[in-house]
Amino acid sequence: MKRMEKVFFRGLAILTIMALNVISSYGQGPGSNTGSAGITNATNEVKGYFAVGVDLMYAIGAIVGLVGAVKVYNKWSNGEQDTSKVASSWFGACIFLVVVASILKGFFKV
Repeated sequence: MKRMEKVFFRGLAILTIMALNVISSYGQGPGSNTGSAGITNATNEVKGYFAVGVDLMYAIGAIVGLVGAVKVYNKWSNGEQDTSKVASSWFGACIFLVVVASILKGFFKV
């Protein structure tokens, strides 16, 4: 699980650097003294990638769901006692990803 956390934080750092790069490149145009045009252009460009990010969250949720289903099936087949607890935690993780993606869509009005 630590590897997934490293990949997530590395991806988050790359996205942050990309967003800052886009903002700085648009803010240095010949006609923008205040940089507001750069921020507006950067906002529009980031909104273009937002739909892809939401689809990525849905895909990650689907993968987590499949992995969880296999793990729950294995526990159930082996007759372990904590099957319902494991099933609810994996199901909750999938629901969380879908809800977060939907809330972000509504929050940013995309």
